Amino acid sequence: MAIRFFAWGGRVTETDDTRQARWDATLIDTHVHLNSPEFVTDLDEVLERARAAGVQRFLCPGYDLPSSRGAAELSRRERNIHAAVGVHPHDARLYDDATEEALESLLEQPGVVAVGETGLDYHYDHSPRDVQRHVFRRHLQLARRHNQPVVVHNRESEADLAEILESEATGLRLVLHAFGGARELIALGAELDLFYGIGGFVTFKNHPLAERVRDLPRSALLLETDAPYLSPHPMRGRRNEPARVEIIARRLAELLDMSLEELATLTTRNFERFVRGS
Repeated sequence: MAIRFFAWGGRVTETDDTRQARWDATLIDTHVHLNSPEFVTDLDEVLERARAAGVQRFLCPGYDLPSSRGAAELSRRERNIHAAVGVHPHDARLYDDATEEALESLLEQPGVVAVGETGLDYHYDHSPRDVQRHVFRRHLQLARRHNQPVVVHNRESEADLAEILESEATGLRLVLHAFGGARELIALGAELDLFYGIGGFVTFKNHPLAERVRDLPRSALLLETDAPYLSPHPMRGRRNEPARVEIIARRLAELLDMSLEELATLTTRNFERFVRGS
């Protein structure tokens, strides 16, 4: 019998029943950068470990044009890898008509199911904020033209993000990736078709998301790792991997008083609605 330690400081004793539940549960990592240089040398092993942990499908977002092409290529090679294409707000200053034309072409490929990662990042400000806002709006327009959902990045930009979404995103399906628990974005979900990407934050000690996740509609919850970033506790500081979505799922299931299988079924259904609509 194995003893497994999880992020919230508790201990789970893995019996035959819980081990079987893990294998029966199909989990989806809805935000994982398999196109990152950090996975170049061992991607096959990373995917093998993920599948052994019950993670069977993956959404790989681009963050610039080369990585968007890489995500699309992965989706062609692996039927359980889906791609999103877009430009991260860090690189919004580099976005131009040629970039948008290339993204338009990628969105015609069958494995590409979303626009993103796009949004606003006011923590680093690698691109001017007015440029970030303009490029974010262009991504939303791109998604509307192609009837695709949007993967949204937000860091310390809640007010401007909410303003743009309220004015530009009606009728679009959006996931707030790496959701941190901002109350104004929880309230916005009642007005828009928002999903919330629940990742490593929910495992961090004293993080507000652990409490606020109960305020989110269960029909809006998605699981993600943001690998190779944002490892859940107790792996913080190490390269993250999609296999660790299981740790996140177990913590979220505990907070919501659900079994792992129930949560897996719920989040799989939610992902299908995010990608395809109701």
